[in-house]
Amino acid sequence: MKQSEFKKRRKSLMERIGAGNIAILGSSTAKVRNRDVHYPYRQDSDFYYLTGFSETDALAVFIPGREKGEYILFCREFDATKALWEGAHAGLEGATGHFQADDAFPIDDMDEILPGLLENKSKVFYPMGRDPEFDHRLLDWITHIRSQSRSGVMAPGELVALEHILHEMRLFKSKEEIKLMRLAAEVSAQAHVKAMQLCKAGLYEYQIEAELVHHFMQQGLRNVAYPSIVAGGSNACVLHYTQNSDKLKNGDLLLIDAGAECDHYAADITRTFPVSGRFTEPQKKLYQLVLDAQTAAINEVKPGVPWHNAHDASVEVLTKGLVDLGLLEGKVKTLIKKEKFKQFYMHRIGHWLGMDVHDVGDYKVDQKWRLLEPGMVLTIEPGLYIPTDCQTVDEKWRGIGIRIEDDLLVTEDGHDILTKDVPKTISEIETLMRAA
Repeated sequence: MKQSEFKKRRKSLMERIGAGNIAILGSSTAKVRNRDVHYPYRQDSDFYYLTGFSETDALAVFIPGREKGEYILFCREFDATKALWEGAHAGLEGATGHFQADDAFPIDDMDEILPGLLENKSKVFYPMGRDPEFDHRLLDWITHIRSQSRSGVMAPGELVALEHILHEMRLFKSKEEIKLMRLAAEVSAQAHVKAMQLCKAGLYEYQIEAELVHHFMQQGLRNVAYPSIVAGGSNACVLHYTQNSDKLKNGDLLLIDAGAECDHYAADITRTFPVSGRFTEPQKKLYQLVLDAQTAAINEVKPGVPWHNAHDASVEVLTKGLVDLGLLEGKVKTLIKKEKFKQFYMHRIGHWLGMDVHDVGDYKVDQKWRLLEPGMVLTIEPGLYIPTDCQTVDEKWRGIGIRIEDDLLVTEDGHDILTKDVPKTISEIETLMRAA
């Protein structure tokens, strides 16, 4: 992503913060995996959104109207020995050069410099509670400034949640962001197609997972957006199954929920298909029902439509279908009112998508479901899950788990399905797998 994009975001943030105030945001910390080995580092999404800076031990400060520069970055000083062992890092020169900070200071000097930046500010915009240790430091600095009131120095009088402003910004995707999300979706779609083509009985779930990750990496996307779910048979009834350790069997369905990450932007796709390449009749009936529910929900994705309409559409289709198939008994409206469908469809229709797979942004505004607007990206993912021990349904339905998920961009006149390149009709899936 171009640095001009991050600069534009910072400008927008500071306009919302207003002169006389200050915003503070810290980076992610490195996490120890075991002994002296760390997990692969991934920058905090909010921090990266505003800075493009991907190193740990950093703090960004935004002060609208500051004469010496509005954007200050505290980071590690350049260390030649560390560079030899761990690779290049920006240092103070890189912070002001490549990353376009107006000013940069060593992170170790934060206690000496930051309190002075807080002086005479009315509000501090800050993600309180994210880092308890830094919370205490910030409050100590403010307390110290208050003790200097007789000298004419004023302490900030209000702490304001930065997320309220920042997450509303992140909810609406720019052209640059959409470009990255399209690439993540395209590569992820290709991987799902390959998984369908390679699937056969006798393989293990983790072998299919390996093919997915292999394709992501071969296309230059080295990170998964979330742990891949590769769930054969009844494992698909576990919503967040990630063991991926069982052998695939003919007669079972395979549910794959997997997506790549492109420069911190996620794709999120789920497809369910038969290991043998052909659906059984019970599988076909349930699968078509889920697909019909997804189609109904997708039709509700357009500007001006409340967020929950898509979910309500999926519930109505699924409940009616479950009654028609004999898995539920009663009047559809009554069953919906009593939420009887939840024993088979326990999650909502989807979520916002962006830098986080379950991305930020409010679903309600002033206690009302928010209206969809162009630039929002969301998932549509209805499902049905019939546990093996469900004694209230015919045995032929038991152990079947199905979910179908696509990523949708809300456009000016409707929507664009970013993940449409993965087959999902019964005939398309069977034709693809038969050809393989």
